[in-house]
Amino acid sequence: MFPKKLLPLLPYVKRYRWSYVAGTVCTFLTNGIWVLFPLVLGHAAQALESGVTSQKLLRYSGLLLGIAITKGIFQFLQRWIVIGISRDIEFDLRNDLFAHLERLSYSYYQRHRTGDIMARATNDLSAVRNLLGPAIMYTANTLVLTAGALAFMISISPKLTFYTFLPLPIASILIQYFGRKIHDRFERIQAMFSDISARAQENFSGVRLIRAYVQEEAEIEAFERENHEYIRRSLMLVRLMGMLWPTLQFMLGCAVVLVLWLGGREVLSGLSTVTLSWHPGVLIPGISLPAVTAVMHLSGAMDVGGFFSFCMYIVQLTWPVIALGYVINLFQRGTASLARLNEIMLEKPQIEDVAGAQDCEIEGEIEFRGLNFGYDEKQVLRDVNLRIPAGSSLAIVGPTGSGKTTLVNLIPRIYDAEPGTVLIDGRPVQEFSLASLRRSIGFVPQETFLFSDRIHENIALGVESAGREDIHNAAEAANIAEDIESFAEGYETLVGERGVTLSGGQKQRTAIARALIRNPRILILDDALSSVDTHTEDKILNHLRNVMQGRTTIFISHRVSTVRNADRIAVLHGGYIVELGTHEELLALNGYYSDLYNKQLLEEELAEV
Repeated sequence: MFPKKLLPLLPYVKRYRWSYVAGTVCTFLTNGIWVLFPLVLGHAAQALESGVTSQKLLRYSGLLLGIAITKGIFQFLQRWIVIGISRDIEFDLRNDLFAHLERLSYSYYQRHRTGDIMARATNDLSAVRNLLGPAIMYTANTLVLTAGALAFMISISPKLTFYTFLPLPIASILIQYFGRKIHDRFERIQAMFSDISARAQENFSGVRLIRAYVQEEAEIEAFERENHEYIRRSLMLVRLMGMLWPTLQFMLGCAVVLVLWLGGREVLSGLSTVTLSWHPGVLIPGISLPAVTAVMHLSGAMDVGGFFSFCMYIVQLTWPVIALGYVINLFQRGTASLARLNEIMLEKPQIEDVAGAQDCEIEGEIEFRGLNFGYDEKQVLRDVNLRIPAGSSLAIVGPTGSGKTTLVNLIPRIYDAEPGTVLIDGRPVQEFSLASLRRSIGFVPQETFLFSDRIHENIALGVESAGREDIHNAAEAANIAEDIESFAEGYETLVGERGVTLSGGQKQRTAIARALIRNPRILILDDALSSVDTHTEDKILNHLRNVMQGRTTIFISHRVSTVRNADRIAVLHGGYIVELGTHEELLALNGYYSDLYNKQLLEEELAEV
């Protein structure tokens, strides 16, 4: 029966079941051979008591050396197989986790911090790997070795075996108690580690802002407080583990004292005068285990060799008992981390391909029919009705918070509207597969993001067939080619994390080039020229007029200079389209657009004074 806490790992374990079978065989052989070591040692002690000869020394030393070498070979194979499986499953888990995170909707990343996700994908994944490797290996070793040793110990002296395992119920209770405590404390430690990771990630990403507001010391103090709390919780776990291992060792020590006292009294009382008869056996030449057992039960006594073997079995069980505490630690850490990872894996993408979605060529006609949309209970767009013919251009203006970005985000299904309210080429967007829909759209969002890579890699993102000429043409159309070629390494220039080495305008133009190289049927520019001056804006727009021919283009901007040449301009206010028409038609209405135009005209005149 697979443990309930580990059920999420069952598919991965099944994938490597035959490797686990091989590891199990090696485990049985490793411990099955090693459990004979005390028996041979006891036989040697008994045989040498009657006289030491070179023949006896060679015989028993050869047997002991053979056991040790054989055990070492199978132990190596066991560790190689089992630890190797844990690494393979870690590899699969990491790939599956990353792939799942890539599929999750944008809203998931709005609700969860990057640092927390990173902590789960690194620290928690390592804890799960330890659960699948060392924890399983040490547990198997403990069970097999204990079972084998127990059988031989009972054959030597049932009474001493009873006293040896007398503390077992108490140990079981302690293990249950400490196990629960370790699990709870490790969960809190991992949550704290996520907080620290998130704070560090936010600080590194926002280092410019922190320095601009002279918040270095404040952030250092805040980080130190969280780090101190993390250390405090970690030390509490260490203290708990520090109590568990000595307690288990103390119980083992008590068992050893009992064995030495009671077993020693039996040997010294003279009850061990009956000698053992060793006959050729099956397992090791010169030793017949059934014969040994029979003599002991018949005599009811213990000789020096038997006592020596019994003590060696207790010594052999010392490490499994100590390892038991280590395994409990690994198991509780692993299950706590697995639960945290499973929280991510159970998240379902809010936006997926619906049944029957198809890969289709898109012409570019866009229509909004009676569109109402909001986030949670907040209504953002209200009764939007708008048709954008294929190959035409539409500009959207309006005050902050009017729903401009939300409206264009519904086209590539970054957010999902009600079926039938957003259509492309007369069909609801849900009928297109996400891949074909988004391949046909070039999107430049408000917040420009560049990867920490070379400029040409950022421009050619998602277009594997893009050549140098394609990249250069896209950069020319976005009016960034001249800037790139002025860099010492040109298109090979590394832009740094989030494009930190480029100016705001250069980042925006690189993002526009990235959208253009896809040759999309629909081009969406969400305030994509806000960081460039009016002169550069004019140059970019002149380039874009050629690019826009034959494709549907949507601009969002606060500048009238950006939108005035669009085929139509829509004014959003409070979620409604309150004005719609050409530049001249909207000026004649003397509404919001006219006020915006006159205000910006006045600002330009004042700037020239």
